[in-house]
Amino acid sequence: MAVIALLIAAGGAIVVQNLLMADVASGASTPIIPLALNSVVGLTLLTALLAVRSGTAGFGELAATFGWRGLVPGLLGTFFVFASLLGYQRLGAGTTVAVLVASQLVGGLMVDAVRSGGARLDAAALAGAALLVAGTLLVAMRA
Repeated sequence: MAVIALLIAAGGAIVVQNLLMADVASGASTPIIPLALNSVVGLTLLTALLAVRSGTAGFGELAATFGWRGLVPGLLGTFFVFASLLGYQRLGAGTTVAVLVASQLVGGLMVDAVRSGGARLDAAALAGAALLVAGTLLVAMRA
């Protein structure tokens, strides 16, 4: 139950984050400005947490794991934040969130199906996804 509460809080936080980033972007020459600020703050916080938790050994471990498998998630995360920011600016919060959530659900169900050999894909999951996609279309049509 604690993980569900954490996910709910994160969902609300991402809405606030994107609204604030869209506000910063509206006064900046490029959306790279709020993206860079977001990354600098996150990197600073995570670096401080790593130093407190693991000391210098944490930085050694960080350096040892540096490779394409460590870089690609950062690129994908930056792409997600960039797309979210543009969505908030051009489509509004509701449409952006609806499209992101529906696409994440469909992608997540596909990954679960592949990893489980189809065992985790049942009629209830497909019906839920179809309803979410239908709801997304209704929300997006008003944009």
